[in-house]
Parts: sequence; structure tokens; C-alpha cells
Amino acid sequence: MTNSLPDEELMLQVREGVGEMLAVLFDRYQVPLFNFYCRLTADRAASEDLVQDVFFRILKYRQSYRPGTPFRAWMYQIARNARQDHLRKHPEALPYEPEMSPATNSPDTIEAQQQTELLQKALLMLPEEKREVLVLSRYQELKHEEIAVMLGCETGTVKVRIHRALRELRTIFDRLSRSKLNPPDLSGEKGILR
Repeated sequence: MTNSLPDEELMLQVREGVGEMLAVLFDRYQVPLFNFYCRLTADRAASEDLVQDVFFRILKYRQSYRPGTPFRAWMYQIARNARQDHLRKHPEALPYEPEMSPATNSPDTIEAQQQTELLQKALLMLPEEKREVLVLSRYQELKHEEIAVMLGCETGTVKVRIHRALRELRTIFDRLSRSKLNPPDLSGEKGILR
């Protein structure tokens, strides 16, 4: 019965002190939040910690949830704030972890995995604001209106930001693909391996 309730109804119950309903929301959003953070940070351990922090904050700030507010947008705003706090405490850059992707065997799947790794590297090379808007819209499937509320801007502005982020992502991805296909010649007269 509780699994069929909308997120907003579950959150209202959490707000009223029925803590068990938070477990249902956790079951629904643990994986999407983890993926959100992994795509932003490429750090599994930090992503797991951030997911836990989000649900702790949901419980702590449950009274700030307003009836009628879309739960996902409210939750992702908390997730953004948790990430910003994490970045202030841990400002070091985090490298991409290829082990985040599942192991594969066939040549087609290996090529797809390589493309996915290149895309993740390109995504991590985007400026934070562009990476975040892409992850929210494309991977977390938030509506433009929800993102606009989170970012405090117009829906049209969100669409423009997504378009620009996609264009820059494509440029970075193409550059990484070309460099992978055409590695620099290190055997020439001025080459390193000489």
C-alpha cells in the first residue's frame, strides 16, 4: 500500500513524524541519487556518503517541505546543497574511476564501454554548472521546470543552458575520441621514446 503512494504523500507523512515512510522514499531514490552523484564526482565512496547525507537532511529538515511542492525537485535541491557542502570540505578534484562501469566481454560491448568511459571523462571536464544541468535533465530526468525552480531561473534559461552544455560536451567528447584514435607520434626525431 505505501509503495503505491505518491512521493509527496509519503513526504507529508515523514513531515508529520511517520519516519517509516522515509524508508520507502529511500528505496525509491537511493539508486537515482547515487547515480547523480557518481556522474558528478566519479567517486563511489563519496557518492554513497552523499546519498546518506541527503536522507539525513530530509529527516532533519522535514518541516521545511511544503505541501504541493514536487518531492523530487525538493530532494534534488537538498542533494545540490549537500554536494556544495561536500566540495567546501573536500575541494580536491576527483579522478574518473573506470571500475564504476560493469565488466564486459564482447567486442561490441567493449567498444560501447569505451565510449561510455569517454563520455564520462568528457562530462567530468565540463564546468560544474554545465555538468550539473546535464545530469539533472538527461540522467535524472528532471523536467525543465523543476530544474528552473532549483536554479532560480526561467525555464527558457534552463533550455539554453542544457543546449550549451550539450554542445560543449560534444566538442570535448569529439576531441577525446580523436586523441584516442590518433595518439601523438612519440617515435619521431623529437619524440620522447627515441
